[in-house]
Amino acid sequence: MGAYKYLQEVWRKKQSDVMRFLLRVRCWQYRQLSALHRAPCPTRPDKARRLGYKAKQGYVIYRIRVRRGGRKRPVPKGATYRKPVHHGVNLLKLARSLQLSSLIRSIKLSEEILTPRGSPNQSTNTERCAG
Repeated sequence: MGAYKYLQEVWRKKQSDVMRFLLRVRCWQYRQLSALHRAPCPTRPDKARRLGYKAKQGYVIYRIRVRRGGRKRPVPKGATYRKPVHHGVNLLKLARSLQLSSLIRSIKLSEEILTPRGSPNQSTNTERCAG
């Protein structure tokens, strides 16, 4: 069994001790990072290669944090001052997907990161991928 096939099997069994430990450590690690950051390598190299990623210059991967779940209507103390049919505050669903909202958010954050001269700030992340 090759390395990519082994990785695929490990990802299928998410309740195994190896995966539970790995996901717990990565979850803590991602929380320490900023909401938008450049990843040194893909989390799942096998899946990334199936989707067209190659480990060569010019391919970059960014990871962005997005809050999941429904949208809450921003009203003070839940008072909407509308007809009862429009009183919903909590169980609203956003019209766009989480992927689209993460894309829009990443564009906004990347514009803020750019310096006034237009050159991006250099990342201090010198961590390399194993393998």
